[in-house]
Amino acid sequence: MRCPACEEADTKVVDSRSSDDGESIRRRRECLRCGHRFTTYERLGERPVIVIKSDGSAEAFDQEKLMRGVLIACAKRPVTPDQIERLVASIEAELRALPKGEVRSCDLGDMALARLAGLDDVAYIRFASVYKDFQNVEEFSRALKDLR
Repeated sequence: MRCPACEEADTKVVDSRSSDDGESIRRRRECLRCGHRFTTYERLGERPVIVIKSDGSAEAFDQEKLMRGVLIACAKRPVTPDQIERLVASIEAELRALPKGEVRSCDLGDMALARLAGLDDVAYIRFASVYKDFQNVEEFSRALKDLR
């Protein structure tokens, strides 16, 4: 595993434990060159979950893409990195339990919104404004009413 700070390939595992879902191992690593600490996850190789986009195209589920969207929505909000990791992990666990291994992108967005609604109202509205492509203030207003 390469260090995200300096790209050094030589790192050591400082701490290792099962994640909350029991489906992966969370490892804290330290770079032997610069001392930077970072977290990695080790998961069992599985068949990919396929996301069916609104235009009909398909792509493999990308946990990092979902994580980026949620992180942006939660920026400067009182949401901890652990809460975000658990939110994304719970969505991924739900997706992996799907019998067909496929999910529509709109359903994936709804999963994220449902979890954000219980986490932080502002993060919910931020995510919804991008996901639902709000075009005017009325759409924001409707989303706020739905939140209550």
